Amino acid sequence: MEDIHIMSPDAGKSINQTKETPQTDTYPLERGFLGNVVYELAVIASLAALRFTSEGKENIPEKAPYVIAANHQTFVDGMWIAHFLPRKHFDSMCCLAGADLGTSYGIFGKLIMRVGQAIAVERYGNPVRGLIKAKKEVENGRVLLVHPEGTRTHDGKIAEFKDGAAYLAVKANAPILPVYIEGGYQAFSRHMKRPHTWDHTAHRRKKVVIHYGKPLYPEEFGKDAHKLTAALTEWMLQMEKNAN
Repeated sequence: MEDIHIMSPDAGKSINQTKETPQTDTYPLERGFLGNVVYELAVIASLAALRFTSEGKENIPEKAPYVIAANHQTFVDGMWIAHFLPRKHFDSMCCLAGADLGTSYGIFGKLIMRVGQAIAVERYGNPVRGLIKAKKEVENGRVLLVHPEGTRTHDGKIAEFKDGAAYLAVKANAPILPVYIEGGYQAFSRHMKRPHTWDHTAHRRKKVVIHYGKPLYPEEFGKDAHKLTAALTEWMLQMEKNAN
């Protein structure tokens, strides 16, 4: 799910200080019948075309709410992450997404927004209304996916993590589930018009692994979003190092 760079400490404070407007009533989008069909077909295709597996599923919280903070390698990261979640968690899962995903990427972008039950956030405008809505959805018991890098990786490496996921977790008093996606960039990077799922050198399907880390609880970091982001970044970089 294409995301957006969030957010500064002042923006974090504004989540509680800014009055919500009626615009947020349209989000999160409803997945509906079409969204569920697209999701199931995408998972079937992934299982058929890739060596698609997971590690650390025991770390997934038994109960919602929680915030998923994942590195961002492809347009379909959210679908891949959701496949290994308990079904009831997938049903409640929503995602923060750049509003341009629904306007600049044709039917493909619109379908991804629908499957992810997106909460649109203005990439270059004021993101506060979307963030307020995201916080309230977590407080109401939902699972929220955030990509702290803000956009898909350009080179396969992890970029700087913003504080958005940590601020939302702190404000909503919910744990962060760190997720590292391994192999997605090689299969469907932003530079590919279509997935490349076959490894011609090894003569086999490419491998994609979804790694679920142990939850990070805001109170363990003094409810300090910067410290929470630092711990999340450290885990991600270690996972990246292990993958290479």
